[in-house]
Order: sequence, then structure tokens, then C-alpha cells
Amino acid sequence: LEPNAVFVLCGIALTLIFLLHACRRFPGCGNIVTFSQFLFIAVEGFIFEANFGRKKPAIPIRYYFIMVAMFFTVSVVNNYALNLNIAMPLHMIFRSGSLIASMALGIIILKKRYSIYKYTSIALVSLGIFTCTFMSAKQVASDSSLNEEDGLQVFLWWLLGIAALTFALLMSARMGIFQEMLYKQFGKHSKEALFYNHALPLPGFLLLAPNIYHHAVLFSQSEPFQVPVIGLTLPIMWFYLLMNVVTQYVCIRGVFILTTECTSLTVTLVVTLRKFVSLIFSILYFRNPFTAWHWLGTTFVFVGTLMYTEVWNSLGPFLARWRKRPKEE
Repeated sequence: LEPNAVFVLCGIALTLIFLLHACRRFPGCGNIVTFSQFLFIAVEGFIFEANFGRKKPAIPIRYYFIMVAMFFTVSVVNNYALNLNIAMPLHMIFRSGSLIASMALGIIILKKRYSIYKYTSIALVSLGIFTCTFMSAKQVASDSSLNEEDGLQVFLWWLLGIAALTFALLMSARMGIFQEMLYKQFGKHSKEALFYNHALPLPGFLLLAPNIYHHAVLFSQSEPFQVPVIGLTLPIMWFYLLMNVVTQYVCIRGVFILTTECTSLTVTLVVTLRKFVSLIFSILYFRNPFTAWHWLGTTFVFVGTLMYTEVWNSLGPFLARWRKRPKEE
């Protein structure tokens, strides 16, 4: 897949996720979304990658169990953070700080050292996240529609949401380091990793079965929708969920392929641009409160991420060639 295709498909998938979360009649529907995505990818991988269980994995299965335990935990915690008074824009901005967590754990676990340029970029990202988080805290604390007691309770739930996002961020970074070490030892197997990362966590969703069933019933009660071209009629929320599963599958498979076929710069840049565009869409579509301070913090995060990927070094030779090209008469 071309990076541009991955970028577009990721945007479509996230757009449909926003539509699901936007329906206030169905709060907390992230679990049924995640379960559907995991189930679809697991079934597809079981047939085409594992050959109905007959193909032996290249990476020992015990390592996949460790990886998927981290992966499942991160997915569930991120979903529940949305139910703890965390707005979608803040959720995305906070998760954009993955570079900070990766660098910190890389220094601690892998004993890595970085240039001043990269430390500066991480400082910008940190400042941006802090600015957006601080301004969101002021908005939650100063909500005039709540009395003092209710306002304190809402603020405490918001603090718990921030703690959940922080935990998920660090766990995700640790998972990335663990995966990097596995690839160095056993080689890169993107399709196999995609399958096992989604198949092994499926039993864990039994813990969430009541919540998933509850939202499945609510989805079935949504207004009917006639699917274009084929003319099939089904509840509109199931249509959104189906489209989300398909586009998210193509998206995540493309990302797994990018990790083995493209440079890390390309992967990071594509994912970062996708997050930034999704953030803008979320703000405009759902009319989330976004002050000038939020925009400043978002700019810090975006510029800091681009600095970390050293995209300017890649653009330099391109711009130099463009300036030297012969001018048309």
C-alpha cells in the first residue's frame, strides 16, 4: 500500500469511529467497536495467514501472548478514557505524545541516547500536551452548569481519565519496544503479528460481554438505513460499524506493512498527519470547545513530532533540486 492510501483509509476509519462516539444515545460503545475489529481481523488471519491453524508461527507463541496482553490493555483503557470526561480532541492530542513515552522508555530500558535536536522536539511535544491538558482542566473545573459538588466529581473523573491515558501511553510505548526486540531476534512478520495480535485477545472480551451485548441491542434499535447500490436495509449504527471494521482493517494492515516496507520516518509521518487531520475534523464536526491556547498546544505537538522525524532533512534535498530545475521559457 502507498502511504497516501494508508493515510486516506485511516482517516475514513477514524471518521466512522467519531460518528459512533458522537451518538450520545450510545455512550461507551468503544468496546463493541474494538471487539468487531478484532474479530474480523482474527477470522481473516485464521483463514489466510494461519491456514486454519496448520501454519506454525515464526515467532514463539509465548511472546505473542505477552504482546497481546499489552495490546488488549491499551485498547480497553483508551476506550474507557472517553467515558471519563475526556474530550476526543484531548484524547488524540494526548496519544500524540507517544514519542515522549517511547524516548523515555528507550533511554531507561535500551540505554539509548539522542541528539539535542530530538530532545528539543520532545520538549515541544511535552509543552503542547501540557498546554492542552491544562486548558481542558480549566474548562472542566469552571463548568458553570454544575454545582460545586457535581463539578468536583466531574473534575475527579477527568483526572482519572488523564491517569488512564498516561498509563495507556506508557504501556503502548513498552509494547513497541518489546515488539522491536522481537523483530530483531526473529525477523519481521507483519501479517503473522497482525493475526496473533488480534486473535489471542478475543477471550478477554468475555469480561466485557455484558457491555458489548448492551450496545449491540442499542445498535439494533437505531433507525433503519438503506445501503446504497445493494439496497439492503439495516440499522444505521450497524452500517457504521460494518464500514468502520472494513476500513480499519485495511488501515491497520497497511500500517503493519509500512513498518516492514518503508522507513520509520514514513510510518511516523503518515500516522502523525492522520492524527492531525482527524483532530481538525473532530473539532469542526463536533464543535468541541477549542481555544487559542488549544491551537497553540496542538501546533507544538505537531511541529515537535515533525522535528523528531527529521522531516526537514528529507525535504532539504528535494527543495534544493526543485530550485535548481531549469526554468521554462
